[in-house]
Amino acid sequence: MADIIIKKASKEELEKMGATSWPIWEKEASKFDWHYDDKETCYLLEGDVTVTAKDGKSVTFGAGDLVVFPRGLDCVWHIKKAVRKHYNFG
Repeated sequence: MADIIIKKASKEELEKMGATSWPIWEKEASKFDWHYDDKETCYLLEGDVTVTAKDGKSVTFGAGDLVVFPRGLDCVWHIKKAVRKHYNFG
């Protein structure tokens, strides 16, 4: 399975991707299971999150991070500080 990619994106890179025009998703502090039917790219405006894959590998990310989740990923989201993010599937 492909890995989750996390990086700091420049303003230029975000503009080129059109990230600020993507829909916004918000969620309060919580913990839940999730499955990705498609690749998701998201840019976090706010939040503190740890995602743990079925194989036990965890990644932590937050405001200012650009994150790419691979198609087929089964994981658990643990939102420690409310999330507000732009997202795009495909």
